[in-house]
Amino acid sequence: MREEITLSRDCKAIQIPSGYEVNLRAGLNATIVQSLGGAYTLITEDGMMVRVSGENVTAIGKEAEAVQQVEGEVTAEALEKMVWDQLKTCYDPEIPVNIVDLGLVYLCQVEPVAGGGFNVLIKMTLTAPGCGMGPVLAADVNSKVARFPA
Repeated sequence: MREEITLSRDCKAIQIPSGYEVNLRAGLNATIVQSLGGAYTLITEDGMMVRVSGENVTAIGKEAEAVQQVEGEVTAEALEKMVWDQLKTCYDPEIPVNIVDLGLVYLCQVEPVAGGGFNVLIKMTLTAPGCGMGPVLAADVNSKVARFPA
């Protein structure tokens, strides 16, 4: 997928592969080279590769990812399945494969909490030691899993 776009407003992005936050200016031309899991990988007109996600995608003319709604009472088993489904929407911005299929997630455990609710424990690794995008992937996982009832 390649799509030429022009930013309609200033927005924040994450530089790839360093993981540093950068500000992109309105009017900047870029090419979308990957669109997966509600995040977009762009190459800007100056050759910088960045990841745009969350509400910032509206600056590139895309709609922000809808939050999955959960109805009724949720069991630990059902919540674990929903968490795994969400983990499959988290992608390495340089590789068009989700973190589950890449084998980066090696534990997803849902435990009931006394008084109601659940704790979710996820253990994962990086695609490479010192990967600058590691904190970005972890934040993506956290934001998607935090949407569920606790």
